[in-house]
Amino acid sequence: MINQQGSRFFFNVDWITILIYVALCAIGFVNIYASIYNPDTSSFFNFSSNYGKQLIYIITGLILGFSILLLDAKFFSVFSPIVYGITMLLLMAVLVVGRNVGGNQAWISLGGGFRLQPSELAKFGTALLVARYVGNFNPKFRDIKSIFIVAMIIMFPLMLIMLQPDTGSALVFLAFMFPLYREGLSGYFLLIFLGMIVLFIADFLVPMQVLIPIILAVGGFFVYQNKRKQKIMISIIMATVIAIAYLFVVKLAYEKVLEPHQRTRIEIMLGLKTDPKGAGYNVIQSKIAIGSGQVTGRGFLEGTQTKYGYVPEQSTDFIFSTIGEEWGFIGCTVVIALYIFMLLRVINLAERQRSAFSRVYGYCVASIIFFHVFINIGMTIGIIPVIGIPLPFISYGGSSLWSFTVLLFIFLKLDSNRMGFI
Repeated sequence: MINQQGSRFFFNVDWITILIYVALCAIGFVNIYASIYNPDTSSFFNFSSNYGKQLIYIITGLILGFSILLLDAKFFSVFSPIVYGITMLLLMAVLVVGRNVGGNQAWISLGGGFRLQPSELAKFGTALLVARYVGNFNPKFRDIKSIFIVAMIIMFPLMLIMLQPDTGSALVFLAFMFPLYREGLSGYFLLIFLGMIVLFIADFLVPMQVLIPIILAVGGFFVYQNKRKQKIMISIIMATVIAIAYLFVVKLAYEKVLEPHQRTRIEIMLGLKTDPKGAGYNVIQSKIAIGSGQVTGRGFLEGTQTKYGYVPEQSTDFIFSTIGEEWGFIGCTVVIALYIFMLLRVINLAERQRSAFSRVYGYCVASIIFFHVFINIGMTIGIIPVIGIPLPFISYGGSSLWSFTVLLFIFLKLDSNRMGFI
């Protein structure tokens, strides 16, 4: 029995994905080292430094990942409500005992300079419960009750994280829409989601007295085109009213919910404001760093933007600027290629699952990683507002690395057990 389990462990686990994971962690460690390099104190094994701590996080992450592979795959389905509940309790606890860092009360101090960020753990907790509900109960997503239940599973952690307030981490939970679409959620919901984004941007760029008549005109046109179809007419009228109400909600949320620095970042991204010495400083310096790397980069430890600390948060949210400066276009391409390869690999593995639970969870993993990579790299090159989310497996931080490790290795365990049923 033990030999059979050992054989399954070594031959059924997708080692290609694990190698990509290890490669990304190694790239992260090397670039964190470069981002805070000091020739007087920069020993690779200086565990009081960020790169020393990151090495500890990587080693413990590997131990954690391989420990997950030794568990029974049914554990994750059976105990998913408990895991979700624990992560929700941590999100509530951080609002009471959390440590405020950068304006967000999102951290629980563990002592010795180590901190835990519950919002990172909530991602795999939510993914497990979404997969269990969609997989095990197999709702039809045209059923309003089923949509509402899944929405509540996703919205509960999102709202708790907004209370910290950590808008960037909260927005990551929107990524769960894509696994639901794969499982049968109507494409209208994606159109509504895209429409909300368009209206959000238009609300800042177009005066309200112009935007509202445009929405009324478009709504009136479609009502006229469907004047003999009463149900469709009513739906169009409702959609028009909701769209106009949404404009006012956006304005209210922008003024009352978002922090001043978050409002400034949106205005800078949309070109409504320039602040090269303030909120726009990070992005400007990051773009300079990435651009100065050109094709082959300045070389390891040779980046001037990196060496002299011109880019704030360079070992965390802006680690990609270090990669761009020291390793150039080639280095950036390698990193992005590794992410694409991992995402395609995870999606391919998800599609071959015999269990709906495993398939849904696999798509949750791919969606969360894609969202993080797209947003993080987008904000470092100035095409997306800075919302402060890490680059998976590369950015400095134990909570982030452990969370993504658990997220990925749970799926690898489920995949290794795909010949069974969960």
